[in-house]
Order: sequence, then structure tokens, then C-alpha cells
Amino acid sequence: MSSTSDKIKGLANEAAGNVKQGIGNVTDNEKLKAEGQAQELKGDAQKTAGDVKDGAKHLADKVTGKD
Repeated sequence: MSSTSDKIKGLANEAAGNVKQGIGNVTDNEKLKAEGQAQELKGDAQKTAGDVKDGAKHLADKVTGKD
């Protein structure tokens, strides 16, 4: 998976997690709130993975003189 797709999927998961948490808060549904928090954390991890891939590529390009 590319860094861009990691970041996009991460943003989508964060947004969906926020929506679930909001609905869980309104309906007082603890399970839905927990699912939303977990999905938001998953999205954050995906975005971080994308950032790491970008950093690794930048470093590799710098070492090989492609930067």
C-alpha cells in the first residue's frame, strides 16, 4: 500500500470513528463509542504508517542522490 493510500484510509477511519463516537454519545451507547475510539486509533496508525513510508522514501532518495 502506498503512503498516500495509507493516509487516505487513515483519514477515512478517523472520520468514521468520530461519527460512531458522536452517535454513541447521543444514544448513550457505550459499545458504539468504544468502536468509534478504536476505529479512530486505527486511522491514526494508518496515517502514521503513511508518514513513515514518506520519510523512508525521502531518506532513500537522499542517500541515492535522487533528492
